[in-house]
Amino acid sequence: MRQPAVFFGHGSPMNALGGPYGAAWRALGEAIGKPNGVVMISAHWETRGLGVTAQERPETIHDFGNFPRELHEMQYPAPGSRALAARVSALTGAVQTKAWGLDHGTWSVLCHVWPEADVPIVQLSLNSELAARQHYDLAKALKPLRDEGIVIAGSGDFVHNLRTWKREDGAEPYAWATGFNEAVKAAFQRGDHDALIDWVGLAEDAQLSVPTDEHFLPVLYIAAQQEPGEAVSFFNDRIDGGSISMTGVRIG
Repeated sequence: MRQPAVFFGHGSPMNALGGPYGAAWRALGEAIGKPNGVVMISAHWETRGLGVTAQERPETIHDFGNFPRELHEMQYPAPGSRALAARVSALTGAVQTKAWGLDHGTWSVLCHVWPEADVPIVQLSLNSELAARQHYDLAKALKPLRDEGIVIAGSGDFVHNLRTWKREDGAEPYAWATGFNEAVKAAFQRGDHDALIDWVGLAEDAQLSVPTDEHFLPVLYIAAQQEPGEAVSFFNDRIDGGSISMTGVRIG
């Protein structure tokens, strides 16, 4: 069965413990069911060259600091898949590695989507040597996997500006954050992937929304899966703390 491609706005690692976004992630998992596996592109694994995780039991990586002990002790023991890693390697040229595991861009979200941790997961790194269009072109190589029962997933944020983030609950989003978030959604709706690749020209003050590109690049991996006319929908369409977009996208 053809599987969807999904982008998750993951926000704070604290979302692993609950909060307002988990319900939509759980509903998504219930709607999808149990795929044969997941290929996740997370904002939190950047490499020189391209890598794919190839362990049977990937480590739960706590790649953050100064959070509650409960979060630092949390484990997400989902299996890896050497077969899926080999398939991704064959499609993309990625080097299979055991030097990474599941970072919080992956497990803080998927612990809600598949709480039983019973869906095999591999991570594909963000090659820091590639330009935006090269990331998009690389992502197209993953398309056959959707017809092999594999969910292609990305994890980051449309808008990710920690310097302007407001700690108070219910903080009003900045106008530039809302504007960029809506511009990304509109580009998906009209299938305008060139606009997403050239994100700097997508909206006024785009660089306030994307001061560094690692949280935005996973968006391109999901856009690249979208066929002409293929359905697109959004979930958790909110701006957290004024400047972190939690908006998710489902293709198909």
